[in-house]
Amino acid sequence: MIDPQTLVFLLIGASILLILVVVIRPSITASREGKIIAFLALFVVPVVAAGVGASEHMERSEHTQFCLSCHIMEPYGRSLYVDDPSYIPAAHFQNHRIPADTACYTCHTDYAMFGTIHAKLEGLHHVYVYWFGTPMNPIRLYQPYNNRECLHCHAGARSFEDPTHLAMMGDLKSNKLSCTTSGCHDTFHNVDKLGQVKFWKAAE
Repeated sequence: MIDPQTLVFLLIGASILLILVVVIRPSITASREGKIIAFLALFVVPVVAAGVGASEHMERSEHTQFCLSCHIMEPYGRSLYVDDPSYIPAAHFQNHRIPADTACYTCHTDYAMFGTIHAKLEGLHHVYVYWFGTPMNPIRLYQPYNNRECLHCHAGARSFEDPTHLAMMGDLKSNKLSCTTSGCHDTFHNVDKLGQVKFWKAAE
């Protein structure tokens, strides 16, 4: 079976080849078959190639490796290995509370109805700012972190629904009390302090 990336390259190659045929021999478009070739070359094959390529890269953009491929994100990747359980992203990543290969996406996507689309559009905005603007330094979230993203996994978990959490569940669900700024779970990537911490090394 052909992998999606190879298929994209094959479709692009076929599109270029067909376009060259139409450009070099425009007279072929006089016949019915020639019109079909021109239609395939100029519309069908490029649209299919773009669709398959977009799908492949949208899927790839969910992977931790993709997120950390930008130089500006490198310290955030290092922070996932901080040897301190109070660092929330590190604790989740190291203990596989989230899938390691989609760690960034898992915690930073929006779990509302159009969350995936919203997350991908914000990702495109990051790329635009990275190449054509001035990236934030330090990086900040565009809006406060929604407890919904925490509760998406933790709600219903035996280890989470203890008397303390249950007593404040109404305030957590309404975001009246934040999981991340209430003083309970407020240590995140802290990339400015990476020179002062120990790091965990995964077993080979």
